[in-house]
Amino acid sequence: MLKQEIIFDDLNILPSEVYEQMGYGDAVPDAAVQAETSAVMERIKAVLRPRFCFFITPGQLDAEQHVLTVGSVSFSVGRIISRQLRGSQAFAFFVATAGEEFEQLQHRLKDEDDMVKVFVADSIGSVIAEKAADCMELSLQKAIDERGWRHTNRFSPGYCGWHVSQQQMLFPLFGEERPCGVSLTDSSLMVPIKSVSGVIGLGPSVRKLEYSCGLCDFKDCYKRRRKK
Repeated sequence: MLKQEIIFDDLNILPSEVYEQMGYGDAVPDAAVQAETSAVMERIKAVLRPRFCFFITPGQLDAEQHVLTVGSVSFSVGRIISRQLRGSQAFAFFVATAGEEFEQLQHRLKDEDDMVKVFVADSIGSVIAEKAADCMELSLQKAIDERGWRHTNRFSPGYCGWHVSQQQMLFPLFGEERPCGVSLTDSSLMVPIKSVSGVIGLGPSVRKLEYSCGLCDFKDCYKRRRKK
């Protein structure tokens, strides 16, 4: 298993990505909101320790039944994900997180009772978690380059028909109680909450596609808010 801690500059976060996450779409907020966002970002940068981990494993995909089997564990990943994973010769399971330090800062902001800062930090945290997963994908590609492989999009429990409860089956595959410092609640939510987990298909004939929202009916998916 590869584990890596990354620094803030590795994330390459653009202000526009944070504003989009805050609900501004393509618009730019007023100067006061920009200043508040910048101030919160500086506080985050002072404590942030994002990280990721992943491992590569053989697996068997039943594209008809939409089931991915790894060892003795069988995931019901659903039609959309199984379609995208077809042709994979192996699979990467991953966790990426903004980290415990970020979550502790969120708690301090709540204690300060400034709900604007809390909202801004929450939006930034969502971006950080996804950017950490982007860094994971870059590291994964380097790991499979020598095999001449490519990778698919990343897919997470809770999206595209893969039930979030199967996080409870995914996390034990890492062989650690808290991979990357991330644990699960009884309801399968990750702690720290600004974390991402899932699977990626690997092989010479797979490819990464634009996320096709037309195939999915999950209206709150963060991918729907991305610029096309």
